[in-house]
Amino acid sequence: MFTVKARPYDYAFDPQRTALLMIDMQRDFIEEGGFGAALGNDVLLLRAAVPPARMLLSLCRELGVTIVHTKEAHRPDLSDCPPSKLLRGGTALKIGDSGPMGRILVDGEEGSDFIPELAPLRGETVIVKPGKGAFYATGLQALLHNAGITHLLFAGVTTEVCVQTSMREANDRGYECLLVADATESYFPEYKKATLDMIAAQGGIVGWTASLRQLSDACAAR
Repeated sequence: MFTVKARPYDYAFDPQRTALLMIDMQRDFIEEGGFGAALGNDVLLLRAAVPPARMLLSLCRELGVTIVHTKEAHRPDLSDCPPSKLLRGGTALKIGDSGPMGRILVDGEEGSDFIPELAPLRGETVIVKPGKGAFYATGLQALLHNAGITHLLFAGVTTEVCVQTSMREANDRGYECLLVADATESYFPEYKKATLDMIAAQGGIVGWTASLRQLSDACAAR
């Protein structure tokens, strides 16, 4: 077991029963020409999470932690995308429209792929999710259950949307969850801070938060 100096109190985990969920580190959210930019966001703000996320991936690979990459994307015919999601936002480019990196948030298009720095390795699981949460309409729960996973580490984008939604889904399913604070990012810094505070509030009502340094220190001290 490793024990991390986390908030609101220490977080202990066994790497063999732990999975890292790397949430939606894909071009549509992090690069110009994707969905994030179409919504009017400064996508450069998300780049701050990339180096820590890359180091986190390396650490988890060394520890033998199960690695799961998620991406939010839809079928080419958009049959898995609710009309309300298609219409929301009032932007010029909507889900399914053609943009600089192909059709927005459509699986298989250039924009739906992972940024090169965080590309999955052979044998690592990729979950394509049609919603914000990683458990909705996916096989994630069965995968984790069959692997005997009890603890989850979280990273990715954006903190307050897909990361938080997935973490709350996991919490309701009984997983002990830790969000690595510097390996996640938001287009709105104040939203990230609020999410970190909410997760750890009331004795860790959703889970724990810690820095990458705190996590790596715990592993090095073992």
